[in-house]
Amino acid sequence: MKPFSPQSLTYFFLSRASACPYLPDRVEQMVFTDLSSAGTPQKLHDQLSRTGFRRSQGIAYKPNCPSCQACRAVRVPVASFTPSRSLQRIARRNAGVTAKVMASTGRGEHYALFHRYVRSRHGDGGMAGMSFDDYLAMVQDTPVPSELIEFRTADDEQFGVCLTDPLDDGLSLVYSFFDPDLAGDSPGKYIILWHIAEAQRRGLPYVYLGYWIEESRKMAYKARFRPLEAHGPNGWEIL
Repeated sequence: MKPFSPQSLTYFFLSRASACPYLPDRVEQMVFTDLSSAGTPQKLHDQLSRTGFRRSQGIAYKPNCPSCQACRAVRVPVASFTPSRSLQRIARRNAGVTAKVMASTGRGEHYALFHRYVRSRHGDGGMAGMSFDDYLAMVQDTPVPSELIEFRTADDEQFGVCLTDPLDDGLSLVYSFFDPDLAGDSPGKYIILWHIAEAQRRGLPYVYLGYWIEESRKMAYKARFRPLEAHGPNGWEIL
């Protein structure tokens, strides 16, 4: 029998209640743990991702709201994914876009694009004021392996960037951003399509898309990737 060690335990904490950033008149509360305190952070991250947790820097978190279950972790089972006609058009429209897998290291060019993106799309949110050091922390402060996927146009201009976590059963999109001037080409949806194809290439069964709220217009795009599985009290179920 192995001797007892406090490092063999995983401690979970409950955040303070705060206003929900997605739905009015609702309260948000999170259960979370510090991945860096685990003996094997990657293994814990893999296990928690399969139960609906997400990662932000060294923290794995999951909504635990007292009177609301609107947030549901969603993932695409890549083997059965069938793109709709509109998604096929998006793929054709961006056929000249190239992707490069890079180390999750902060770069000034990426931060400039990130800053433009959040100011354009989320100017009223907390991320709009993030400094370069804040951005570096978001990208680099992680106890688990992570990747930056850089997308560029056929003219070698910046198209978008995605911070992605490789898991033992899939790829998890932590955060993506893109050139707001290219919004008409649906770069956000194309980045998801690329990850589905990349998961298939790596032999991984799922692409994790984060949380989805049916009532949130900002998250409606995730429901376009079918079939889509959502995590609930009975585990993963097709929406």
